Amino acid sequence: MKKVILSSNPYRDKNFKTLRQAKQILEDKGIECSICLVFDVEQKNDLPRDIEFTHLEQALENAELLICFGGDGTVLHASKDATKAGIPILGVNIGNMGYLADVDSGELDILGRLASDDFLLERRMMLQVQVLRDGQIIYDDIALNDAVVTKSAVARTVHLSVASDEQHPIVLSGDGVIVCTPTGSTAYCMSAGGPLVEPTARCIVVTPICSHDLMSKSFVLSAGRTVTIRSARQGRKTAYLSLDGGRAIRLLSSDTVQIRQAPFDTQFLHLRDRSMFEIINAKFRK
Repeated sequence: MKKVILSSNPYRDKNFKTLRQAKQILEDKGIECSICLVFDVEQKNDLPRDIEFTHLEQALENAELLICFGGDGTVLHASKDATKAGIPILGVNIGNMGYLADVDSGELDILGRLASDDFLLERRMMLQVQVLRDGQIIYDDIALNDAVVTKSAVARTVHLSVASDEQHPIVLSGDGVIVCTPTGSTAYCMSAGGPLVEPTARCIVVTPICSHDLMSKSFVLSAGRTVTIRSARQGRKTAYLSLDGGRAIRLLSSDTVQIRQAPFDTQFLHLRDRSMFEIINAKFRK
C-alpha cells in the first residue's frame, strides 16, 4: 500500500485530531496520504487552515484505499465514491457503535500493517434503487445498507404492494418497509425485528416496519431477485424513499420503486480476521 486517502467527519473528529495521528503513523511507514472531504461541510471556515484538502474525485484516480474517520454514517457516505472508483474502504470508529468500522480510534498503530500489505479484502453486495414515474426513471442510486420506503406523517399508515420479480405481490400496512443487504441487516432492519445476516452473503432482506398485520414477517430473497414496491391504494397519502439513512425523496402514489443487486460490490479492508459473531459481541454488548 503506497497511496491512501484520509477522510474525517469534522463534526466528530475535532480539529482532525485522530486523522492527524493516523497520517503521522502512515507517513512514518512511507505511505503517501491525501486528505479529502467525503461530504459537504456547512461552515468551511471551521475547517483547520493548516490542512491541505484535495478534491476527492482527483485523489481517487491514484489512491489504493479510502480510510474514513467517524461513525457508520461516514462510512456509508464514502462507500459510494470508493465503490465507483474500485478501491476498498477502511473505517476508523470515532462514533458510538461503529459497526462498519474495522479500527477504533484508540488503536491507530494497527494502521502500520498497511505498509506490508498485511490485510484482508472482503466484498459486499450493494443495492441499485430506481424510481419509475410514467415509465421513465426519475431516480437511480446505489446503497450499501438499505432502501426504506416509509409513511409521511405520524399516526398514519402506508399501504404498500411488495413483489419479487413482479410475482404474487403482498400488501404490507404499517409504517413502511425496509429492503436491505446483508450488511444492512444490523442497521434499521435489526431494529424492526429482521434477521442478522452474515455480511458476505448474497441475498436481499425485506422487513416490514411496525406492521398492522400480526402475520407479517421478514423474508429473505435470492440476490438475483428484483423487489418492486408500489402504493397499494391510490390517494393523497404520501410515502418517502431513503437510501442508507440519507435525504428522503417524495414518492407519488403512481411511482414504482425497483430494487435489485447492484452491478458492483463495496470492498472492505480488514486488518484483523474476525467472525461475524465476534464483531456482534464486541459492538452490541458494550
